[in-house]
Amino acid sequence: MDIKETLFRLSDLSAVGSITEASDLAFELLSKYADTARADGLTVIGKLKGKSDYTIMLDAHIDEVALIVTDIDKNGFITAAKCGGIDLRTLPARPVTVHGKKDIAAVFCSTPPHLSKGDEVFDDISKLKLDTGLGEKAQDIISVGDYITHRTKASTLFGTRVTGKSFDDRAGVVCLLELAERLSGKKLPCNVVFSICDSEELGLRGAKTAAFRIQPDEAVAIDVSFGDGPDISPDDCGKLSGGAMVGVSPILDRRISDRLADIAKTEGIPYQTEVMGGRTSTDGDVISVTANGVRTGLLSIPLRNMHTDVEVIDTEDIKSVCDILESYILSGGVMND
Repeated sequence: MDIKETLFRLSDLSAVGSITEASDLAFELLSKYADTARADGLTVIGKLKGKSDYTIMLDAHIDEVALIVTDIDKNGFITAAKCGGIDLRTLPARPVTVHGKKDIAAVFCSTPPHLSKGDEVFDDISKLKLDTGLGEKAQDIISVGDYITHRTKASTLFGTRVTGKSFDDRAGVVCLLELAERLSGKKLPCNVVFSICDSEELGLRGAKTAAFRIQPDEAVAIDVSFGDGPDISPDDCGKLSGGAMVGVSPILDRRISDRLADIAKTEGIPYQTEVMGGRTSTDGDVISVTANGVRTGLLSIPLRNMHTDVEVIDTEDIKSVCDILESYILSGGVMND
């Protein structure tokens, strides 16, 4: 699998609420490698059968931060609400797609600097209006409740660094697809279930139902985390191009965290440690407390400009996550601990 090409294909599609373009592609790709695959309202699930009944769940979410139409005035200007933690500061003058009766290109309005007082504070989504150029015809094509997503094509920066929308967490989804391809046809010590979940950005909903359905013996969530950048303390982020971020937290299973780090050290795979004092703000939080509780680990990919349409990652960091997890799965996880 070409990691960058697959990431770009997924990034350019939309997935929020009833808009499932990216989920449909993920199901199509996962079905090529998994022994069995299924899709329901909140999750795409694929399974590779192993020699034992022990089951490791690998999780990533496919939904993206987005918006939803709340009003259309007589001049065609649209008001929207947030679906997830979208960064309001980045919205003025940005292009989006309104998923009405057909997909409509729109832009967030922006006051010209000549007319601006220079003290705008972007803290109220209802004050930011969208313009489709349709005028009064907008109400014929767009309805209250229609979804709005970023309209940005993924592109290459320098070397293996890339930028685009929804890398949070299409980068994690690519890891699962790459692993499914690598592990397909191999003699596995245990079952591996790939869970590509919806609604993480709306409260970790998909992972909660997926973990209950799968009932795994252990799980590893794959997500993104904060990458370094200007004015960001090194204590608050990982380093872009520094490799996979191995999560360590009181809610994560320390045996899994240690095993993931040990594999990286032994095999010379780039990695870094991410320490959290409690919640991880990933699907791992709900997976770990599903049913009777699930041993859960976390691997993250450093990402800049989170929850914007110009997120930045290094595809080599994706590869390091895949390399660690491939060895982890082939060794049976913590099955024998």
